[in-house]
Amino acid sequence: MAKVKTAFFCQNCGAQYAKWQGQCNACKAWNTIAEELIEKPEKVGWKATTNTTSKRVSKPLKINEIDTTEDARLNSLDAEFNRVLGGGVVLGSLTLLGGEPGIGKSTLLLQISLKLPYKTLYVSGEESQKQIKMRAERINPNNSNCYILTETKTQNIFKQIEALQPDVVIIDSIQTLHSDYIESSAGSISQIKECTTELIKFAKETATPVILIGHITKDGHIAGPKILEHMVDTVLQFEGDRNHVFRILRANKNRFGSTNELGIYEMQGAGLREVSNPSEILISKKDEDLSGNAIAATLEGMRPLMIEVQALVSTAVYGTPQRSATGFNAKRLNMLLAVLEKRAGFRLGAKDVFLNITGGITVDDPAIDLAVIAAILSSNEDEALQNNFCFAAEVGLSGEIRPVQRVEQRILEAEKLGFSTIFVSKYSKISLKNTVIKIQYLSKIEDLVALLY
Repeated sequence: MAKVKTAFFCQNCGAQYAKWQGQCNACKAWNTIAEELIEKPEKVGWKATTNTTSKRVSKPLKINEIDTTEDARLNSLDAEFNRVLGGGVVLGSLTLLGGEPGIGKSTLLLQISLKLPYKTLYVSGEESQKQIKMRAERINPNNSNCYILTETKTQNIFKQIEALQPDVVIIDSIQTLHSDYIESSAGSISQIKECTTELIKFAKETATPVILIGHITKDGHIAGPKILEHMVDTVLQFEGDRNHVFRILRANKNRFGSTNELGIYEMQGAGLREVSNPSEILISKKDEDLSGNAIAATLEGMRPLMIEVQALVSTAVYGTPQRSATGFNAKRLNMLLAVLEKRAGFRLGAKDVFLNITGGITVDDPAIDLAVIAAILSSNEDEALQNNFCFAAEVGLSGEIRPVQRVEQRILEAEKLGFSTIFVSKYSKISLKNTVIKIQYLSKIEDLVALLY
């Protein structure tokens, strides 16, 4: 009979202890250590009939002998998903997708699995086959390459995988799986680690890409031990407000590409629609000119975006002025207000200032500084800026207008979207010729005030 071992795990960080204690030494959290029973029988790997003689033995190679050809990728036929992953799904990779409940994680992966021209196995531990069929008919009823399996035991899943030989495996979700090798409930730290380890071994040995869905805690982090994110190759975050129709896909970790790329989707009745031109949703359509609005040319990875910055400046009613920013760093907003007061003479110390980035996205690009200041000035003077103006520059503490990276790409995007004038730093290195858009150069913040008012 297999020996049964008792261990204590921190439910917050996954640290293991021989006995119970009140505080975790690793993450300093209190009352997070719980007892779990761990059974360790002899394992036979993910495949019950593994041929030990066919295993590849790793050996050291000189660095100049290592094959540097690019990893083969599968085209998911979803442009936004491919962009965030860096060009497609890498063979043998393990991808973890996290997001708030109801945000559309299962819809996104079911939609991708129905699009794929490869044999795909969609394993669900949360929904029945009939429920998935109902969603699939709404999204894409004409697909015969997608197989649905409702199972939570990893050994049974691997038996079906061995019989079906799929090209892609999707697991919904990792917290619902359990292995016979671990005597604890599904979703516990030991089960998550064991199931993920078995899936990693399967993915690497068979070069089959595996995509996992992960639950999110109330703090916005992926549930389970932090080691889960270290084990997988790619960690994706699906963000957005359930009350809005737009969803944003980001990469928090990517071993095969950049983590700066952004994918934008629109939630519709028939599933998620890819948004190829994000500026159409980030710039509001209005018939009349309103004060406090300015357009900024920003970058997300390699993609230029035109976003709308809204500001509201009003007299402080309660005596203490408020500073509130949505989608923008509040400390940077305070810095820009101090620059306006010191260098341009605007007395905003006794006024409330509210700032909002439209579309529900968060921007940390310093190039939107000039647009933030323009929106604040517009609201303070209650005079609307021209709709065809946009801004792309950083503002320094001395009030100087500083250049930003890849300014030519921003200018071309603004010209393509029909803007007539873009305000940039005087010190930007621009080699563009014969542009229709007018490039207005600024050296200090006083120049902006003089040009606008």
